[in-house]
Amino acid sequence: MNTLLLKNTPDNIKKAAHILQDGGLVGMPTETVYGLAADALNGEAVSKIFAAKCRPMDNPLIVHIADFSDIEKYDLAEEIPKSAKMLSDMFWPGPLTIIMKKSNVIPNEVSAGLDTVAVRLPSHPAARALIKAANTPLAAPSANLSGSPSPTTAEHVMNDLSGKINAVIDGGACDVGVESTVITLVTDVPRILRPGGVTFEQLKDVLGKVDVDNAVFHKISEDKKVSSPGMKYKHYAPKANVILLKCTDNEYIDYINKNADKDVAALCCDEDIPFLNAATFSLGKRGDYISQAHRLFNELRRIDNVGTVKTVYSRMPSVDGVGMAVYNRLVRAAGFEVIDLEKL
Repeated sequence: MNTLLLKNTPDNIKKAAHILQDGGLVGMPTETVYGLAADALNGEAVSKIFAAKCRPMDNPLIVHIADFSDIEKYDLAEEIPKSAKMLSDMFWPGPLTIIMKKSNVIPNEVSAGLDTVAVRLPSHPAARALIKAANTPLAAPSANLSGSPSPTTAEHVMNDLSGKINAVIDGGACDVGVESTVITLVTDVPRILRPGGVTFEQLKDVLGKVDVDNAVFHKISEDKKVSSPGMKYKHYAPKANVILLKCTDNEYIDYINKNADKDVAALCCDEDIPFLNAATFSLGKRGDYISQAHRLFNELRRIDNVGTVKTVYSRMPSVDGVGMAVYNRLVRAAGFEVIDLEKL
C-alpha cells in the first residue's frame, strides 16, 4: 500500500474524507497526538486499525466528534449525563475524553465488547474539518505501532505506519504532546482512567468529587478488562530500556554519573545537563510539566534514533497537575521499573 502524505489543505481534507468513507485509514493531527482514524460506525473499517497498529483487540478506542451535538446526531450514547455537558462546556474542544453508556450503533470493535463508549471533541482544526467532511464520527487511537512512543508529528506516523495505512494529513507538531485525559461517568464517582492535559484539579473544580483509577499509577493484571486505552499494556516505550529513578536532584546526577557509559543516557531537565557525564535528552525546565508533556514522546523517539542507547534513566516526576500525565506515560514506558534511591 502506498501511504499518501497530504498537506493540510481543504482539497486534501476532502480526499482524506473520501478514503474514510470508503473504509480506509487516515493519520490525522490532533492537539494531543496524531490519531489513526477510521469510520467509527463501520466495524470492518475499525478492525483495520488494530491490524495496522498490531494492537490487542481488547483495547477500546476513542470516538472523535466535531461538535457536542454529534453525540445525539449519531446516537452514540444511551444517554448524555448532565456531568458530560458540564465537562464539555468547560473543556471541549480540547484534550478530554468522556466515557458514557454506549448505544447499539457503536461496533464491538470500537468498545472492545464493553457497554461504554469513549468520546472526544478535539480542538485541532484539521481533525474537526476531517470529521465534518467525512460526515461520520471517527474512531482513532494514536497513529503508531502499538506500545511504541506516540506520534506528535506526521513524520512519526510515516516512520511507524507507512505502507500500512492509506494517508496521513500533516498538520504540524501537536501542541499538548500526550494523549487526552480519560474520565468515566459510569461509576458512582467520576474516575480518571488516564491523565492528560486536563488535570485532576481542573476536573475536581467542575465536578466536585473525582477519583483516580489505581491503573494510573500501578500495573494491572493482563486478564483484567479495561475501559480506556493506556490502562493495561506496556505503552509509549522506545527500544531502549527506560528506568525511573525516585530521588533528589543530587541523587539523580550522582547515579547517572556513576553509571555513565556509551550506551547509557539521561532523560532529564535543562538544569541537570551541565552536571551530567552521559548523553542527555531534555524534557525542558524542572517542574514545567506542560513543556515536559509536549516534548516527552519526541525525546523518546530521538533516543532510539541515536541507535547506541540501550538504557535511559529518567527522574520520577511529581503527580501534581500535568505531572500526573508525564508520570503515567513514563512509568508505562519503563514497564513499571522504578529504582528508589532514597531507600538505597
